[in-house]
Formats: sequence, C-alpha cells, structure tokens
Amino acid sequence: MTIRKASYLTLLLLALLSAVSGYFVAQLRFNYDFNDFYPAGDPDLDYYQQYSARFGNDNDYVLLGLEAAPGRTVFEPEFLTRVDSLTRFIQGRPHVVHVSSPTNATNPVVEGFGVFNVPYLHPAEPARRAADSALVYRTPGLVGNLIARDARAVTILFQTSPNITKPPGDSLLSAVRTELARQGFAPDTYHLAGKLVAQSIFVDRLQWELVVFMSLSVLLVTGLLWLTFRTWWGVVLPLVVVLGAILWGLGLMSACGVSIDLMTALLPIMLFVVGMSDTIHIITRYNTELGYGTAKKQALLITLKESGFGSGLSALTTSIGFFTLMTSSIRPIYNFGLFTGIAVLLTFALSFTLLPAMLMLLRKPELRIPRAEGHSWDGVLGRMFRVVLARRRLVVGLSALILIGSVASASRIRINSALLDDLSKNDPVKLDFGFFEKNFAGVRPFELALQPAAGRTIYDLQVLRETEEIEGYLQKTYGLNFVASPVTLIKSVRKALNGGLLAEYRLPGSEAELARLVRRVKLFRNKPEFRALVLPDASAGRLTGRMPDVGSIRADALNVDLRRFLRQHTDPQVLQTRLTGSANLIDKNNENLTLNMITGMSIDIVMVTLIVLFLFRSLRMTVVVLIPNLVPILIVAGVMGLAGVSMKVSTSIIFTIAFGIAVDDTIHFISKLKLTLLQEPSLFKAVRKTYLMAGKAVVVTSLILVGGFSTLIFSSFDGTFYVGLLIGLTLLFGVVAELTLLPILILYFYKHKPKEIRQPVPVLRG
Repeated sequence: MTIRKASYLTLLLLALLSAVSGYFVAQLRFNYDFNDFYPAGDPDLDYYQQYSARFGNDNDYVLLGLEAAPGRTVFEPEFLTRVDSLTRFIQGRPHVVHVSSPTNATNPVVEGFGVFNVPYLHPAEPARRAADSALVYRTPGLVGNLIARDARAVTILFQTSPNITKPPGDSLLSAVRTELARQGFAPDTYHLAGKLVAQSIFVDRLQWELVVFMSLSVLLVTGLLWLTFRTWWGVVLPLVVVLGAILWGLGLMSACGVSIDLMTALLPIMLFVVGMSDTIHIITRYNTELGYGTAKKQALLITLKESGFGSGLSALTTSIGFFTLMTSSIRPIYNFGLFTGIAVLLTFALSFTLLPAMLMLLRKPELRIPRAEGHSWDGVLGRMFRVVLARRRLVVGLSALILIGSVASASRIRINSALLDDLSKNDPVKLDFGFFEKNFAGVRPFELALQPAAGRTIYDLQVLRETEEIEGYLQKTYGLNFVASPVTLIKSVRKALNGGLLAEYRLPGSEAELARLVRRVKLFRNKPEFRALVLPDASAGRLTGRMPDVGSIRADALNVDLRRFLRQHTDPQVLQTRLTGSANLIDKNNENLTLNMITGMSIDIVMVTLIVLFLFRSLRMTVVVLIPNLVPILIVAGVMGLAGVSMKVSTSIIFTIAFGIAVDDTIHFISKLKLTLLQEPSLFKAVRKTYLMAGKAVVVTSLILVGGFSTLIFSSFDGTFYVGLLIGLTLLFGVVAELTLLPILILYFYKHKPKEIRQPVPVLRG
C-alpha cells in the first residue's frame, strides 16, 4: 500500500470515528447539580442521605424577597393583598410542596376538639393594622424570617420537590416571574435565592460562556498561528486536529452519560489551547526541514521521528496532570480530570495520524530558505542564549530572590469557601443572596440531627430541655437567625391549647402536662412543619436553621466550639446529636483540598522524575528539569497569597494542571537535547542547538497557551476567572524559566563529557 493510499484510509477511518462522536455530542446536555459537589464516598454524605430521606433536603427551597414601596412598610393593605395573591399562585404551581408567607402564617388556637388558625395579618381589615404589626413583632419566628426587621420587605419561602431538575425548575421560576410582573412588582423590587435559582442561572451562563470563550480562543489562536507560519495550512491543520480531539473527548463524555457542568465546561477551552502544543512542534519542525530543502516525505519522516518521542512524553505528563484530579472526592472535578486527560491523549493520537495524513496529501508548500534569508528566529534565539549565559549570575540571583518572596507570600494562603464562591461580589445573583443575608435569617442552612437515647422519645421532657439549651446556644453564640426543632412544636402546641397567648409559648413544667400536650400533637401532625421536624414515631428529630454565609473558615471555628458545647452540656444518656446538612458537606471538601493537591503534585513530580531518569539516567538532570517548572508554581502561589485569593474547590486544581502543562516544553526540550547529544559531542553546542531548534515552538506554544487561558478571565464565574488568570501566569513564568534557568542549570549540573563544556567562552563571542 502506498503512503497516499494509507493517508486516505487513515482520513476515512478518522472521519467515521468523528461521525460517531458527533452523534453522541448532539445528545450532550448541560447540567449543574449542587449535590455533585458533596464529597463522594464520605461517611457524612451517607449519613446525610439517610437523614434527608427522613426529613427532606435542607436546600430544596426558594426564597422570594419582596420590597415595599419607598417610604412605606409591608403592613400596607395594598402590599399585603398582592403578597397574599402571589402566595396563593405559588402554592398552586407544580413541584411546590409548601409555601410559608406572612399572609398564610397563622396562630393556631385549640378550642374544644377543633383547631382554629387565626392569621397574624388581615389585609382586608385596615383597622387591625396596628394590632397585627404589634403581634408580629412579639411572635418568635416571624421577624427576621418572614418579615424584615425594618418592616420594609417580606419573604415568601416555597419548598420544592426533592432534587428538582432544570427544565421544571426553569418553568416554575418563569411562572413566578411572570406573576410578579402581573402583580406590579418591578425587577428591582424582588429578589430570588436558593439552589433552584443558582442551578438555572449557572447552566444558562455555562452555555453562553462556552460559546464565547471557544470563539475568542479560535480567533486568538488563528491569529497567532498565521503570524507564526504565514501559510493557510499552518492555520487550518492545527485547528482541524484540535477541534477533532475536542469532538472525540466530548463524544466520549456523552457516551459515558456525563453532562457538561461547571468543571467539565472547561474541557473544550482547556483542550483547545493545550492540544495545540504537539501540532505546533510538528509543523515547526516540518517547516524547518522543508526550508532547508528536504523532500516532503523525508521531511515528514524526520519530523515524526524527532517529535514523536517528545510529544508522547509531554502528552503523558499533561494527561497525568489531569488524571491526578481523579484523587478528588468531588465528582465534577473527578470527571473533568478523567475526560480531559483522555482527550489530551486523543489529541496526541490525532496529531500523529490525522496531521501527517493531511500533510502527506497536500502539495509541498513554497517556503523561504531560512539560511539564505538569515532566519530571524535563529538570530533572536541566538542572541537571547548568549545574553542568558553572559548574565547567568543575575538570572539565578534574581530567580532566588523572587522564589524566597513567593514562598513567604504563599504562606498567607488560606483554605476558605462559601456557598456562592464561583460568583463575583457584584454578580446580580450574589447580590440577591446578599439581600437575604442583610434583611432576613440568611441563606446558609444548618442541620443538627437529634437522636434520643435508648428508651426515650424526642418528646421526653429531658430531651426537650436539652434541645432548648442547644437552641439558645445556637441563637446567642453560634449565629443562627432562625431555628426550628421539636421544641418549637411543643411550645406551639402549648400556646395553641392556651388560647394562642404568647406567654404560653414555652415548654411544660411537668411530665404530666407534657403527656397531655403530646396527646394533642396528633391534631397537628399532618402539618408540613411538624412532619419535617419529628418522625411519626418520635424516634428522632431535627434541629434546622439558617444563618449568613460566613465562609468555611469561620464555620469550622463555630463548629469546633459547638461540638465542645455539646460535649459539656449534653448528656449522651439523654440525647445524642450529629452535625449534618449540605453546608457541612461543602465545608468538608476543604479538609481534602490540600491532601488532593499534594497528592496530585506528587504524582506529577514522580512521573517527570521517572521520565528524566529514563532519558538521561541522571539524578542531577532530574533536579535540572524540576526546578524551572516548580519555580513558576511557587511564584503563582505567592501571587495568590499576595492578592488574598483563597484556596477552594475551583482554585485547588490550578497547580496540578499548570505543572502538567508547563512541563510539556521542558520534556520537548530535553528529548531534543537527548537526540542532539547523539550527534554533538559538546554539551554546550548541543544545548545551544537544542535551544535554537526548540525555542520557536516553546515561545509559540506558550503564547497560545497564555492567550487561550487569558480568555477565561472574562468569565462571570470566579473559579473560571482564577483558572484562566493563574494558569496563564504560571505558563508565562514557565516560558521565562524555560528560556533562562533551564539552559543555565543543564550546563552547570549535567555532567556529559566535562572536557567539552569547559570551553564555552569562545563560542559565546561567536
């Protein structure tokens, strides 16, 4: 079979595989599931899943905040009438389980065998406005929960079906917004918050940003490729290869049933810029050989021979950088690492099948002969090489100073996260969440499981008294602005049985009185708020609440103090407790961030060490290769510390990814050096020749990588912004280290024919 026929067959086979991938990509869906960010396999997650099966999820709700007109309060009859109409509308929507609103809040009163629910507010009776507002401010659980402290806003809280997906969720939110407009509420007078809101907006933004960033990356990379190669095929062929790899990667992801989420949305952009490396190294080397007059077939064979080994190793190190993310217990990060790592290897496969096949079928391009025209790249790189070696003490000294400062600054990095970490502080969604933080109880849920000791029930008087003591601590010291528990139920029933008087809102003073109350609880057991706090057989209970999102560092400190309080003030022979809930699980991720990052970096370093030992069988050379790639990582860590950027889920992936990508050029450099040393006895001449041969590809690929990642800084997600900024900075510092530190370190440390490297000065002057 001729080479041309083999090329046609290769293209046909790859086209068929691409068609299959395209079929699966067409079925790919966007998704954002808050629950995916829980630590998979964690015992606390297993416990919370059992807990939520009994009591419901703590984040299946939407908060709707409504502001009164300027200069007016929420007790105006006209405002309350609209709120009541909106409450009734929401209650009738599909997927709405329960609605809590100031207009449907009632004060139950038991008379005889009947229960009468007396509303706190009477919009149709203006004369009762003063009495109603006074009662509201005296009643626990209303002000700060349903009505703002300054009486300028109210909240309607509607509980939704468990884990509602985006389509029905979007339909519900759209219906609510339409009704708000019909009721005369302007967009700036209402606020929506909750998991359902974040899920809807995040997915819409993911779709938009994926299109925008891919478009920007294609334009930027196309421009850089044109400036580099000045040929149409030097632009089109790399784009075809990389876009093909993206198609394959997304197709595989879809075939495995994985959706595009906040992390996997980075795969196309990440692969687009990272995947260019191999194609640029191949085309640069191919171009060079053609420019020296080599025949097309021979030039391609030389290129594949010289680039194949280095590209294979660099693809391996880059993919390992992504595969190490699979050590994370967070499913989106795991998926991102797995499929991006596979896609990197697919890019390598396409670079050495699709690209050579297309080059073989194209006519030999007409190129300028580099030597005849003084090859500008050789001139620039040659001068740079001489300057670097002439000022090697300055380069090393300056690098050491920067490194020391970076390490000192990096020590200031703290692990901290919040529920809406990925949104900037001025984002409209975050501002809406902030509205509830400022005016109401907050948006961070709190959950404490209550388990009576053997032989007791949740309605045991001692159990209730200990629960009440815990409630007091949580409200006064911990920071809960709203709390509900079985104590709330018993107090409410006692009040209802005593004419609804607020003075009767307290625990009974004796077991006999409690027994009478418990018998009457069955009158209310069908109310949703009762079912959500106590199991029907009273074998377990739930203490739930809300507070401002204080961040994981503050939350961890509060939880340490809470556990100490529980150990000192709770008798395990009476009541046992366990902290749980979605916020607690998200905070737990921080415990694994540092370990995952260290594990990932360690795997990367070990793999690079093995590769260098395989190539050079020299521990000194291993140090030489690691230093220029670790220095940029430490510098960026210093930048994070200096800028006050916290370590969190989104930023924890930066270092392993950046190291895996940055080491690519070093692998290409040393693999070319290895080949050059077989022909060039002088280490100095071999390093210089390698510098000139690999320098152009190193600079071009680094520019494309930095430029591609820089497009991510326009993201509305802080996590994506920092991935783009910090990885871009790492690669920028990395190319500087590659062109300055690396040749100095090789010449100083690597002992290869010492007699040849003692005479570099005459060559420097040439």
